[in-house]
Amino acid sequence: MTDTQTLPLFPLHGVLLPGAALGLRVFEARYLDLVRECGRQGGTFGICLILEGEEVGAPATPAAWGVEALVEDFDVGADGVLELRLRGARRFHVSRTRVRDNGLVVAEVEWRDPDHDDELRPEHALLGLLLERILEQAGGEFAGAGPAQLDQAAWVGWRLAELLPLEDEQRLVLLQEDDPHQRLDQLLTWIPDFEPPAEAEL
Repeated sequence: MTDTQTLPLFPLHGVLLPGAALGLRVFEARYLDLVRECGRQGGTFGICLILEGEEVGAPATPAAWGVEALVEDFDVGADGVLELRLRGARRFHVSRTRVRDNGLVVAEVEWRDPDHDDELRPEHALLGLLLERILEQAGGEFAGAGPAQLDQAAWVGWRLAELLPLEDEQRLVLLQEDDPHQRLDQLLTWIPDFEPPAEAEL
């Protein structure tokens, strides 16, 4: 049976990916209410890419795929605006939405199964090497990733999706794919100048 849940949404002009961090400034009343409600009830909310509309004002039209956002930390900036540090968790598919009186979009979502801990397949080994080089140059929170993570198909795929200069629409395509190996196949088609290793000449 599909696991379903009612989840408030925070539509953005951006895509939150599983395992990725995101900084978010919250100042609209509907979203401040959302944060307070999640704090009282121990709930979470979802981040979806905006297909039509804006982040402020009238309710935007969100994509049908998104990622659960976990609040890791919060602060109040010098201008008095609430600042959240979020972490992407579970993927979900939106089956229907409704809009509350305050303009908050609430969705019925179906949770997607967690990724398996599959190892990289031989045809994706170069993607693991590419990610390792990117992390060495970019640093950041994943700079110390070890062989166990760099050989995990799902982890490599999500980190490349996060760090490569992809369009939001491309990241949305990856969110819709349940198979981590298929995500890596898709990434290969988007990486310019990628060439498979030439066969050794005999």
